[in-house]
Amino acid sequence: MPRNKHPEETVQRILDASLKLFLEKGYEETTVLDIISELGGLTRGAFYHHFKSKEEVFDVLSEKLFYDDNPFAKAKARRDLNGLEKLKFVLKDSFRETDSRKLSIASIQLVESPSFLKKLIETNRDTLAPMFEELIEEGIKDGSVTAKHAKPLSQLAVMLTNFWMVPSVFPCETEEELWERLSMIKEITDKIGMPVIDEEILSMCRENTINID
Repeated sequence: MPRNKHPEETVQRILDASLKLFLEKGYEETTVLDIISELGGLTRGAFYHHFKSKEEVFDVLSEKLFYDDNPFAKAKARRDLNGLEKLKFVLKDSFRETDSRKLSIASIQLVESPSFLKKLIETNRDTLAPMFEELIEEGIKDGSVTAKHAKPLSQLAVMLTNFWMVPSVFPCETEEELWERLSMIKEITDKIGMPVIDEEILSMCRENTINID
């Protein structure tokens, strides 16, 4: 078989096809065979030459989508904003209808899988928390965040927003209960000197509530 002179193009085609299927059928309902069939002309051997499994495709795709449109990088580039405003920018930006957000919503039930939950915890701990920490430190320096200790604050931020607010991780029976959690997060962050949740963010949360049924 002739050697593929452009392996990066094959990888991108696999990622594009996988994203389409994950969003249309759902992650669990999509098989490797579905991905191969979607591409047309790709062999199983070619797929497994680039990826060990569907899980690896998902991991690579999620990371690529995030870094292609990284809200933290965009916030850092905004010299007109202080640290607190940059934190708010990140939260507001997360509501945009990007492929990254769509994939996150489509895969939200996967947190019931121990291996997926482990990866999610590691990503939040090793990637997102340090990014939050950098912006919180900036806010402390410019006075827009009056709290101290940026590192534990960043860890608290990802725990509250990316785990406690996810019904698949911490089940809740009604939408009202979910709003009680959000109100408590606002109360906590206000009292510790990092008032990151304002009325605009609350409104965006209401407009983008994910069905918990």
